[in-house]
Amino acid sequence: MRLGELMGKEIVNIYNGARLGVVGESDLAFDVDSGEIRSIIVPRKNGFFNLWLDRQQLIIPWDAVRKVGAEVIIVELDQTSPGYKKFSI
Repeated sequence: MRLGELMGKEIVNIYNGARLGVVGESDLAFDVDSGEIRSIIVPRKNGFFNLWLDRQQLIIPWDAVRKVGAEVIIVELDQTSPGYKKFSI
């Protein structure tokens, strides 16, 4: 699969049905040696009043991806999962 084929796909959590973001608005982390995707980094949406506060990110490890469909990427994350990490930037 080419990187361009991932663009525009929504990321949906199978655990709770939440829409986490869209590839294209997110970043991808790659393994430098192999070129494989290591994780998807999704920016958390903040309201207008939160513009000056720390932005949060959700890091989804690639091994949490269960299915890449025509329109969505299905991931499996619950809050106890080690992949469910929030970081401030």
